[in-house]
Amino acid sequence: MVQCKVDNTQTESSQLQDNMLQVHSIESFGSVDGPGIRFVIFLKGCAMRCQYCHNPDTWSRAGGQLRSVDDVLAQAQRYRSYWGENGGITVSGGEALLQIQPLTELFRKAKDLDINTCLDTSAQPFSRDSSSFAAFEELMKYTDLILLDIKHIDNDAHKQLTGWGNENILDCARYLLDIGKPVWIRHVLVPGINDDDASLHKLRAFIDTLSNVERVDVLPYHSLGVYKWEQLGIPYALTDVKSPTEESVLHARKVLTE
Repeated sequence: MVQCKVDNTQTESSQLQDNMLQVHSIESFGSVDGPGIRFVIFLKGCAMRCQYCHNPDTWSRAGGQLRSVDDVLAQAQRYRSYWGENGGITVSGGEALLQIQPLTELFRKAKDLDINTCLDTSAQPFSRDSSSFAAFEELMKYTDLILLDIKHIDNDAHKQLTGWGNENILDCARYLLDIGKPVWIRHVLVPGINDDDASLHKLRAFIDTLSNVERVDVLPYHSLGVYKWEQLGIPYALTDVKSPTEESVLHARKVLTE
């Protein structure tokens, strides 16, 4: 009788992929990426090319630190006493959804430990028609809050600003409404690009259709990350764009939140 030897190489490789995160950096005491004090994990990899990105060094999946889910979670728990009632773990990027399998494993184990989980995403990979939609549904089971970045409400302007359209991103927002997932909208205000009244009111009209949006944050554009573009040898398109005035930011917040 001939015995067949089962090759477990592919299975073991898949399990390794599901449990390993490509980490760009970690912020132990984040105060702006979700409620309370957050342990913020920035992951590598992003398909968008936002003209104002302050972390272009996260675009590539290469580099960074390859770390296990258990290792990252153990580090996070060392800071748990500082989180208070509202704090927890936030995963950002890059685009965290590009590492959806280990991200889901991280959040699943965090929820087993009663840790609040927050995902900061631009939702660029989201599609209800893709094979990864089931994986996104699974991730949502263990996600308490979504920080959804909407770069521009107009599809063509969004494509010019980021290299991608926004139709699937807005559809992600509708899906999060369908499942009742709490959302904070984040909008970077860039003078001359998305700070005009027409764009702001159109974005406000869209937000008004989403009863699950708990908060809208207007984040002023800044050029503090330009030196990273220079180090990487990437031309920076917004060299002549200044940060928005305080008056402009207050106006945008009034339109989008009041």
